[in-house]
Amino acid sequence: MIIDELISKFDSVFDEKYKKKTFFAPGRVNLIGGHVDYHGGFVLPCAINFGTYMAVSIRKDNKIFGYSNNFEEKGVIESNINELDYLETDDWFNYPKGIIKTLIEKGYKISSGFNMLFFGNIPNGAGLSSSASLELVILYALNNILDLKITTLEMVLIAKEVENKYIGVNCGIMDQYAVAFGKKNNAILLDCELNKHEYVKMDLKDNKIMIINTNKQRKLSDSKYNERRAESYSGLKILLENTNKKSISELKIEDFEKYNNEISNETERKRAKHVIYENNRTISAGKLLKENDLLNFGKLINESHKSLKNDYEVSCDELDYLVELMINDESVLGSRMTGAGFGGCTVNIVNENEIGRITEEVNKKYFEKFGFYPSIYVADVGDGCKEMRLESESN
Repeated sequence: MIIDELISKFDSVFDEKYKKKTFFAPGRVNLIGGHVDYHGGFVLPCAINFGTYMAVSIRKDNKIFGYSNNFEEKGVIESNINELDYLETDDWFNYPKGIIKTLIEKGYKISSGFNMLFFGNIPNGAGLSSSASLELVILYALNNILDLKITTLEMVLIAKEVENKYIGVNCGIMDQYAVAFGKKNNAILLDCELNKHEYVKMDLKDNKIMIINTNKQRKLSDSKYNERRAESYSGLKILLENTNKKSISELKIEDFEKYNNEISNETERKRAKHVIYENNRTISAGKLLKENDLLNFGKLINESHKSLKNDYEVSCDELDYLVELMINDESVLGSRMTGAGFGGCTVNIVNENEIGRITEEVNKKYFEKFGFYPSIYVADVGDGCKEMRLESESN
C-alpha cells in the first residue's frame, strides 16, 4: 500500500502529467563490528525491511523540486541543476542536491531537473542508516531513469563521498554498502579495506531481530564520532608501526597484548583495543553464524557492547540500560548498541514467542527509569535497493 499512497501523494504535490517511477532503499542494522569500518576492518550488517521510498519524474526544465512526507511542514523545496551548493536552510534536501552535484562533477550527464517525493519509515537519528538509505535510493533511481550505467559498488562509493565531503559526516563505507548490497535472509561479512564481501545465511530459527530505539536524539556530525575516530587512529598507527603490518585487519589480539604499552596515551590505547578485539570478534561471529551456533554468536554480540561502552565509550545510560534488561532475559540471545552511539538503537536477537512480553516489560521499565518510552521494531532481513511497482501493476 505504501507505493500506491506515495504515487497518490506525488500526483497531489506535483503535476500528475509527469511519468514517474518508484524505488526503495532499505535501512541497515549492524549485528557486530561497531566502529571498525572506517579503519578498514570487518563488519557484519544486514539490510532490514524498513527504508526510504521515492517517487521521481524527469522534468523538461532544469529545476529540482523535492518533497518529503516526513517533513511536510517544510513543503516543496526548490533548486536547479546549476545551484547545488550546500545550504543549511535546505535541510534534508541537501542529500539529493549533493548526489546530483557529485554525479555532475564526475562527468555523468544530467541535463534536466526532477520532481522527487520521499517517504521513510526509518527513525531519523536512530542509527539505522536513514541517511545512507536516502542517498542510495536517489542514486539507484537516477541511475535507472537516466541509464547512467553506474555499478552498485560505484554507487556505494559516490554515496560515501557525498556523506563525507558534502554533508560533512566522516563515516566509513559500511552503511552505504549494506544498503546497496543487502540480500534477503543474509548478513554481509564485509571487508572494509578491500570493499569485498561474502553473504552469510541467517537462519535465526525461532528468533527475530528486535530493534529498540532509545529515542534519545543525537546528530551524528555534532557528536564525538570524529573525536573517537582520531583517537583510535593514533593508537592503531603505533601498533602497525611496531608489528610492521599494513592494515588493521592483519592485527591480532596477541599483537595488541604484546605492544599496547607502546601507546602511552591511555585513551588512545583503549580505543585501539576496541578496534582490534571487535574486528576479531566480527570474523569469529561470521564463522559462528555459518555454523548456526546462535548461542555463541549472541555471546559475541554481548561482548561487543561491553567494549563499545568501556573501551570506545560511545554508549550512553539509555543504551546501557536497555542492553542490561535484555541480556538478563533468558529469551534474548544477544544485545548490543548499533550505529554510531551516544543514543540511537540496540539490536537484539529475541525468541519470537516472547516478543510481546519483552515489549511490554521494556516499555514499562524504561519509562519508569527515564520518563519517556522507547520505540520497538521487529525487523526482517531484506534486500537492497530496488524498483517498486504499484499494487495494481503487481497483480
